[in-house]
Amino acid sequence: MALQKTLSLLLLLLLTLLGLRLVQPSYGQNMYQRFLGQHVDPTVTGGNNLYCNNTMNTQGMTQFSCKRFNTFIHENIGTITSICSTTNIQCKNGKMNCQAGVVKVTDCAIMGCTLPPKCNYQAKASTRCVVIACEGNPLVPVHFDR
Repeated sequence: MALQKTLSLLLLLLLTLLGLRLVQPSYGQNMYQRFLGQHVDPTVTGGNNLYCNNTMNTQGMTQFSCKRFNTFIHENIGTITSICSTTNIQCKNGKMNCQAGVVKVTDCAIMGCTLPPKCNYQAKASTRCVVIACEGNPLVPVHFDR
């Protein structure tokens, strides 16, 4: 009886571990999709304050609170993904899965005391170095580090 119970628990543990392994790729895919939604807009080359106000709202970053700062990258996803193949550097969290590259961006910074959903942003369009975290096989961007 004790042997059967032990085997049942081991089988349950094995199935749980297999299930977690199968879920992992979708988690990475979700992080990639989130990165695209929050940080990638290849349709423009640079934005102004109205662009920031509208895009931050459209992307759901002003629904419950005004996100203080966000960067939109204005390059195609192939260009952004190619950054993942450059030399690894340390991320702000200490992990070594970040890479750097130069891209066109718009930085959106909150202006004063504004309340959601009518958040007001100041835009700064530029071409600058960004650092992104990449994960998966193949490597894809999953986090905007700086």
